[in-house]
Amino acid sequence: MFSANDFIPAPYSNSVESGSFQWSSPSNIALVKYWGKKDKHPSLKGELAKQIPANPSVSFTLNNCKTFTTLAFAKKGNQENFSFDLLFEGKPKEDFKPKIQQFFERVLVYLPFLKDYHFTIDTKNTFPHSSGIASSASGMAALAMNLMSLEKALNPEMTEDYFNQKASFLARLGSGSACRSVKGKVVVWGNHANIQGSSDLFGVEFPNTIHANFNNFQDTILLVDKGEKQVSSTLGHNLMNGHPFAERRFEQAHENLNQLISIFESGNLNEFIKIVESEALTLHAMMMTSMPHFILMKPNTLEIINAIWKFRNDTKIPVCFTLDAGANVHVLYPESTKELVLQFIQNELVGYCQNGLYLCDEIGIGSIHIQ
Repeated sequence: MFSANDFIPAPYSNSVESGSFQWSSPSNIALVKYWGKKDKHPSLKGELAKQIPANPSVSFTLNNCKTFTTLAFAKKGNQENFSFDLLFEGKPKEDFKPKIQQFFERVLVYLPFLKDYHFTIDTKNTFPHSSGIASSASGMAALAMNLMSLEKALNPEMTEDYFNQKASFLARLGSGSACRSVKGKVVVWGNHANIQGSSDLFGVEFPNTIHANFNNFQDTILLVDKGEKQVSSTLGHNLMNGHPFAERRFEQAHENLNQLISIFESGNLNEFIKIVESEALTLHAMMMTSMPHFILMKPNTLEIINAIWKFRNDTKIPVCFTLDAGANVHVLYPESTKELVLQFIQNELVGYCQNGLYLCDEIGIGSIHIQ
């Protein structure tokens, strides 16, 4: 069994005084949802046991909604504390610093050089900060990739597979879904009996056959509500503890992911739609039946869903929706139907979006090293 201890490095063979790296990492959209965390993991203790999924998930990696992060570093004398400046779009962003401080504390055992350097972290998103698109996945993945670039400079013998696995492992300790933003078009996170190499500790590229129907799959994100999240992810996941339907939900996720294995291979878009829409509605059903309970959809979310159902029924075009834990709608469809679906969105759905805003995206390849 793979252990977190495998990511604790031996003494480094090289030394680096200063430098910088830059990576871009994308957001991702889960098809089978991660909702709920395990209380413990056999190889992790305390803070390091955070972000262990109660069920496996699978996501499409996006291409356009991404975070660009530059990490500059310079050796410092005092090694008692972490030392870093955080910039968002070139300007100091003090309210982001506690999350980075907490992240550094969690991963120090795996990156023992963190107190040796002063870091300047400069980050920006390709999507508007207030767009309602979660930036924690892309942001924490980009930071993890940069930190791994520094560790590779300290240990030049590091393999690419180890680099990516450990980056995903580290990103997970900052934001669970960030582990799915490292590498791969389709990424699985969480142990699943029929997916080779799957792990609770990091995301892995889906290892099985994927039909050409899913090449360049499109995701148009309809921004129904750009406000702050009504429920934090941490609170939402915790509501699954003691939830009356939790255990059945976790079983359902395993079953749905198992079905997707054969759906990805066959290219059966009708079956894909059934699974993806069921997963989205189940996520919201869990929130509506928790205690306390929350309704995260807005009236316009429901209007969009009903319009998609009618359009699909009338045209037989294989377009579907999925949802994160919020009101925005991800419209998923094959590239071959792009022109018709975008026309439908512009004609019938834009009016339900806040200020008429939507983002066009598609499947991407994961994090990219820029310099």
